[in-house]
Amino acid sequence: MIFFIFVQKYYDYIIIGAGASGLMLANALGTDPYFKDKTVLLIDKDAKKTNDRTWCFWEKNEGDFDTIIAKSWSQIDFYSKDYGVNHKIAPYKYKMLRGLDFYNNFLDKIQSYENITFLQDMVTGVVDHNNYVDVTTQSEGFRATRVFNSIFNYKLLHQQTKYPVLQQHFIGWFIKSDKPIFNPENATFMDFSIPQKANTRFMYVLPFSETEGLVEYTLFSAETLDEQEYEDAIKKYIKENLKSIDYEIVEKEKGNIPMTCYNFSAKNSENILHIGVAGGWAKASTGYTFMNTNRKTKELVAFLKKDKPLSSFSHKDRYWYYDLLLLDILYKDNSKGRRIFESLFRGSSPQLIFKFLDEETNIREDLKIISSCPKSFFIKALFNRLF
Repeated sequence: MIFFIFVQKYYDYIIIGAGASGLMLANALGTDPYFKDKTVLLIDKDAKKTNDRTWCFWEKNEGDFDTIIAKSWSQIDFYSKDYGVNHKIAPYKYKMLRGLDFYNNFLDKIQSYENITFLQDMVTGVVDHNNYVDVTTQSEGFRATRVFNSIFNYKLLHQQTKYPVLQQHFIGWFIKSDKPIFNPENATFMDFSIPQKANTRFMYVLPFSETEGLVEYTLFSAETLDEQEYEDAIKKYIKENLKSIDYEIVEKEKGNIPMTCYNFSAKNSENILHIGVAGGWAKASTGYTFMNTNRKTKELVAFLKKDKPLSSFSHKDRYWYYDLLLLDILYKDNSKGRRIFESLFRGSSPQLIFKFLDEETNIREDLKIISSCPKSFFIKALFNRLF
């Protein structure tokens, strides 16, 4: 009788998904001498060879990604129905990073680390056995001490009713015009002057030159639209606001980011941690994810050195409650978004807004931000949550 013994390959850490969170974590483990003796497997079903997304973020002065950013702006515009303002945002800059540039840069770094392996395969199963975790792909199986999973399942959000679920959904056109139509020094952060149709809808414009830029139609709402409605709105905005009918669509992008205070950490275990959007790392009130992921990654690397259960990594703070109240308001009456954001930009500097959204403010600064918003909306939302 012949016995066949199947031996799974063992790694200290397995990272599932080579998006922003997976690549940042792999790179952080590769650069930190503390983990030089740890073996790491990074798995993604995609080779990461396409420009499938654009990340934007604000940051003070120089930052970790400056060598690969495509464009930055030192001024932003905000528009509403009866209000418009241009802000200089120093010491901040608003920065744009193309997905493909990020993938190429980080994959090149990761390939230089002897203890990290990248595998293109699809993960089909993850099981925590208390002392180890089994990860199965379409072609083979692996075992690890700790697993970091960035696979996001939208269905989880709709299987509960405790927390409202909105979506930041958008379609954007990268266009090239025959004549100058953009001010390349100013990014349009939010333009609420467009029809709201009982939602929170705005245009987002990133100019790269006088003739090239991204025009994006964005909503914070519970339901998405038919694709044609996004495109019709973009076409109308370019014609009426940018005064152009002669332009070429060079590229398109679309996206959908969850906006919720759902307890993502409930799916974590002692040896499995969900990261990125799957871990609730997208800022619930705005959908901004990239820099929050960068901060969370640094926190996670420091946490791993303490050798504590992964289930104890996540925690709630006062910003979680602020986000929850805003989402409660917009979920109950989505048309209130324009008024809230207009009040915010009327009553606070963009520097303070950015600091607040980065969760770096003190209580006095929190109160200044909150007092600039329609107080009755938030008092009512707080009352409903308490009682």
